[in-house]
Amino acid sequence: MNRRRTSISSVFLIAISVLTTIATGAEPARKPNVVLILADDLGWSDTTLFGTSKFYKTPNIERLAARGMTFTRAYSASPLCSPTRASILTGLNPARHGITSPSCHLPTITLTATPKTTGPPDAKATVLTSVSRLDTKYDTLAETLNDEGYATGHFGKWHLGAEPYSPLQHGFDVDVPHHHGPGPAGSYVAPWKFKDFDHDPDIPDEHIEDRMAKEAIAFMEKHRNKPFFLNYWMFSVHAPFDAKRTLIDKYRKQVDKTNPQRSPTYAAMIESMDDAIGMLLDTLDRLNISENTIVVFASDNGGNMYSQVDGTVPTSNTPLRGGKATMWEGGVRGPAIVVYPDYVKAGTRSDQIIQSCDFYPTVLQLLGIESQQTFDGISIVPALQGGMLKREAIFTYFPHQTRVPDWLPPSVSVHVGDWKLIRVFHGESPGKHSYKLFDLKHDIAEQTNLAAENPRRVEELDKLIADFLTETNAVVPLPNPRFDLTKYDPKMIGKAKPKSNTRPKGTGSNTPRMKANPVAGWQPGGTCKLALKDSSIIVTSSGGDPHLSFKLPIELTQQELVLKMTMASDSRGSGQIFWQEKGVTPVFFRDRSRGFEIQHDGQPHEYSISWSAKHPVVAVRIDPSKAAGEITIFGIRLIDGDGNEVYRWKF
Repeated sequence: MNRRRTSISSVFLIAISVLTTIATGAEPARKPNVVLILADDLGWSDTTLFGTSKFYKTPNIERLAARGMTFTRAYSASPLCSPTRASILTGLNPARHGITSPSCHLPTITLTATPKTTGPPDAKATVLTSVSRLDTKYDTLAETLNDEGYATGHFGKWHLGAEPYSPLQHGFDVDVPHHHGPGPAGSYVAPWKFKDFDHDPDIPDEHIEDRMAKEAIAFMEKHRNKPFFLNYWMFSVHAPFDAKRTLIDKYRKQVDKTNPQRSPTYAAMIESMDDAIGMLLDTLDRLNISENTIVVFASDNGGNMYSQVDGTVPTSNTPLRGGKATMWEGGVRGPAIVVYPDYVKAGTRSDQIIQSCDFYPTVLQLLGIESQQTFDGISIVPALQGGMLKREAIFTYFPHQTRVPDWLPPSVSVHVGDWKLIRVFHGESPGKHSYKLFDLKHDIAEQTNLAAENPRRVEELDKLIADFLTETNAVVPLPNPRFDLTKYDPKMIGKAKPKSNTRPKGTGSNTPRMKANPVAGWQPGGTCKLALKDSSIIVTSSGGDPHLSFKLPIELTQQELVLKMTMASDSRGSGQIFWQEKGVTPVFFRDRSRGFEIQHDGQPHEYSISWSAKHPVVAVRIDPSKAAGEITIFGIRLIDGDGNEVYRWKF
């Protein structure tokens, strides 16, 4: 590993300090501590910092903001977690380090990104095979501070690889709970399922964030007399969605059904997250080290608007468009605070644009550490001093398609001042991209695409994108040779096949041939028959209990799963998803089900139904209606909690 060496100027400063101490008899100034707090999936509208949330309560985040500077335009390096985490530790953009999807918990070790040569017929561009581990060739922030004599501890979520890519191989002396998964093992409230970490036996319903805060506090107490780097990456508020029962009950009484933020479980999760931050601040004060501690707080991506909890979505990022796993502002914009007493003026705000890659070089400058490393981020110290940043642009690289409701195909974006340009790779035709241009000052919700009327600005900003991709040696998506225009747009799909707004009669040419046997692996059940037509499953229901089930050829060990599909129906009633877990009987039953509402207008609509599993999932069942009629289902796939596609049905 190419470890960073202490610079000559740093050695010189240390030598001067030692000589001064000998000459004067004074104690040398203690190096500042560094506390980096990263929330998981916390959206821009999920705190009370910006006046956007009337339901969630974050008094300790406000308390933190009162001590330093809040950034109103803070961006994550990616709309998903692992890429952002790698960028924080390396100061590099995902386009350079190659981790562009949160696949670091999967068993396959990939250290070089590669483009896939083909894709599904409804995709114009291919996606990338992401790097799946944070390579130890990088000099991380923890390694740099460790070289400078800092005690280094990582607490909470990692999601950048198991041994030999764990925090212990990236400069951290301590790693608790030493877990490489995408979320807390099993649940937030004990009992947990961590391999070598258990809850306090005296607290049977211990919350993981309470425990992580206690572990972090013990670390600070142990190293109170020497400089330390505390890297507290919270599990909150990522799925699975559960919380302290007393808090859920508290917020259930406060729900306003007209408020898009109305999940009592999610509100309870935010309160536990905020409480943990308060515990850290209390400890800094109690140990009398607050004045000599740099605190950085941020989120790894935007809020999750697409899972299901309490009969609604976890949150809303309004007024921003979109959420986690999208290239819209709601997917990448979040809260950020930097505190450094006597250096950063308390209770201030900045509208300067910052990004995850900036924290590493910023901490180095605040500590007076010089480095010869290459960073894609910049030091934001000028902004912390109330000034302007000298940067031309920031870039978000996301060469994947997650298929959440606000999804975009593989894309890259650039922010320059109030302007944002999104390039959709091969969005027009092979080698010809499509563009979305927004003036965020007047259109923060990204409702009006100004690309057509501003061709010169598009050209200028796209030149910046091209230069960025070249400079970072980015691996880019390729044109998909299997692309089929009729399968690209749900509206086109509706036009490309006979409409299903009436039930089939007789044996006309537009009526699919029915089979009693499984169709494409799907077993019909209840009051329906299945047929395969135009890469779609046709479900013909004669009554109130149509359903179809599929035994998966693999066991899906992901705890959080989302079934996504496009469906057109002229039936009636709500739908339901069931799943089978390995070793659990009966096969399908009500405690393992999710209901969802269906639009029975004969037109195709996209549906996303999420659930949490305690054991490997081996089968799924779809109940598409509760009445007679015809239902067309296509584009069925399973996505994990971080947006990775884990199974796709091919017809």
